Amino acid sequence: MISYNPKDWWKLIFAFHRSDSFRMLLPGMMGVAVYTGVVAYLENDVFHASFKNTTIVHSLVGFVLSMLLIFRTNTAYERWWEGRKLWGSFVNNSRNLALKLHAFLPTDATADRTLFRTLIVHFIYASKEHLRGHLNPQKLTPVGPYDAVYFGQHKHVPNQILKAIFVEINRLYQTSVITGHQLIVLNAELQSFADNLGACERIKRTPIPYAYSLFLKKIIFLYVFTMPIGFVLDFKYWAIPIVTLVFYAFASIEVIAEEIEDPFGTDANDLPTDAIYDTIRDNLKEIL
Repeated sequence: MISYNPKDWWKLIFAFHRSDSFRMLLPGMMGVAVYTGVVAYLENDVFHASFKNTTIVHSLVGFVLSMLLIFRTNTAYERWWEGRKLWGSFVNNSRNLALKLHAFLPTDATADRTLFRTLIVHFIYASKEHLRGHLNPQKLTPVGPYDAVYFGQHKHVPNQILKAIFVEINRLYQTSVITGHQLIVLNAELQSFADNLGACERIKRTPIPYAYSLFLKKIIFLYVFTMPIGFVLDFKYWAIPIVTLVFYAFASIEVIAEEIEDPFGTDANDLPTDAIYDTIRDNLKEIL
């Protein structure tokens, strides 16, 4: 995720990065400009067409298309913001679990503190990489009886790590290190880990319905590629920048929505999960 100052207007206006919609759509914009220029030449200089009031139809359709794009953007942003709230919950739950373990564990239980701190950090790291689809269990540091072989036993690595945390919490209860009441208190935080990860997986694995996405792309294509037919009569060759700008505006909204509807990747506009993971790791080092 890119950190920026939203009040620095001039810098943002003239800023271009690799995921900027202008850069991504530039080939398409050039194609639309050439296409509009060809239509303008044919209608004005070759056939001398005389269509009337054709821009009115595009004005009406443009309003409907704008409403569809607003819904598309709101839906994508809602998914992005829900993902951010879930990862904020990861931060809070990790802190709460670490604080409770710090209070419940004996002062001299250094090995248990290291074990739980490492397992919790491993769970957050595994969740982050699991959502990105390229988790390597070999990168998880062995701790206690748990090594890369244990973590990689099953496809869902975060579940393996969470299972290890539950086992170790139960061990503390069975050896009377913590009481039954304390076990119940810890269970709420552990359950929230599984709930948050499940909600993130729901966002990632449930894209916008195929029919809706397909229809929106088709209507943008038809709208833009029929615009020059009427606009070149009223605006002549000035229709080239006008149609290109309209294409950029409508297509950019769809491109941005496609990027942020899956917020757990490494794109510029995705959630800063790497920074959140670093925050959790540093916080747990201080607490445990």
